[in-house]
Amino acid sequence: MGENIGIGIIGFGTVGSGTIRILQENRELIHSRTGLYLDVKRIAVLDLKTDRGIPIDPAVLTNDARALIADPEVDIVVELIGGYEPAATFIKEALAQGKYVVTANKALLATRGWELFEAANKSKATLAFEASVGGGIPILRSIREGLCANKFLSIHGILNGTANYILSRMSTSGMDFEDALKEAQQKGYAEVDPSFDVEGIDAAHKIAILSTMAFGVRIPFDAISIKGIRGISQLDVLHARELGLVIKLLAVGRWDDGELEIRVHPVMIPESHMLAKVNGVYNAIHVIGDFVGSTLYYGKGAGMLPTGSAVVSDIAAIARHLAKGDMYEIPPLGYPLEAFQDAVIRDAKEGRGVYYLRMKTVDRPGVLSKISGIFGEKGISLASVMQKGEGEEPVDIVMVTHETTQRQIDEALKSIDHLSVVMEPTLALHIEMDLK
Repeated sequence: MGENIGIGIIGFGTVGSGTIRILQENRELIHSRTGLYLDVKRIAVLDLKTDRGIPIDPAVLTNDARALIADPEVDIVVELIGGYEPAATFIKEALAQGKYVVTANKALLATRGWELFEAANKSKATLAFEASVGGGIPILRSIREGLCANKFLSIHGILNGTANYILSRMSTSGMDFEDALKEAQQKGYAEVDPSFDVEGIDAAHKIAILSTMAFGVRIPFDAISIKGIRGISQLDVLHARELGLVIKLLAVGRWDDGELEIRVHPVMIPESHMLAKVNGVYNAIHVIGDFVGSTLYYGKGAGMLPTGSAVVSDIAAIARHLAKGDMYEIPPLGYPLEAFQDAVIRDAKEGRGVYYLRMKTVDRPGVLSKISGIFGEKGISLASVMQKGEGEEPVDIVMVTHETTQRQIDEALKSIDHLSVVMEPTLALHIEMDLK
């Protein structure tokens, strides 16, 4: 194969546009580094007429993705349409034809990735997906290659820029959740339907991919404990600040004695921790390896150009191998497929920790003692109790527990929230004091 590598891109949306722009504007730079010209031979898109602001020869546009895959001039197929179908079918068809594939499709990889990795393994081609986690942050390559000498102990990640922007604005500007969400939508950081972001699903897709690679296990997506940020109020932000804490939507993968703890939820972390300082639409991933210790990866986690940068990095890595006529032999997940076993997922309800609790109650004598009594019955010890808004109706009661389990908290709140003096469901947030 000569110094020209043919690229076929399925999808011409935000990430597709960013990828093509980078390939065009940095064509000579990439050539100087790789000795190769990466040429876009075909772009498959349903709408052939919309001007996307990028100069493209109309002859490369097609609405037939299968023709793109079969084109002998296309060496690398790039899937950027997202979703489950027809993306999965296109990827498998390309792999079956021996084409190397690059994708940014985190939802597909997290839920149906195994069938794709098996298809790649069977075809002896490869499936590259650096852009699926962390946008322009090279976190997957770091885990797969840079840190391959380490046993991974834990991953803590701020993996969704939309949720992080909302929580940051609530913290810095005093906005409530709805106003911060509206601002994020106006700025283009949040979708019209923001459910995947604010409910934690997007972050769960990413921690599933990260944990699969780091810990070498198959993870059923529905085994991940997921909770979003909709219940967070300005009061919680202020209470956290009084405690020297910051609220973040955290994705956690932790290996402990042969079991995997994997969860996504809003937590309070010390304001002195590096992750507490990650604001706006930025992402960060804190990875601990047994020999390297703590490492932190920070950058823009989404967007046309950061994500396009990661896509092009995969294209260039594969192109180097194709030009030499050899195989791209680094396994996509860092392990040979036969090395993987099913993960033993630790029940999230059995995880131990300290909890912040906020409840709205009527201002009446005996309310606090009744609530404290229920916690005592469930074996939960309270470290501190604060009543906010005394003399007003309703009042906020804020409690911090000693170490307990999520199951004990759930059992206590089931009784407490049924009390006539409690006016709305209690908010419970895990306090992560030691992010290891």
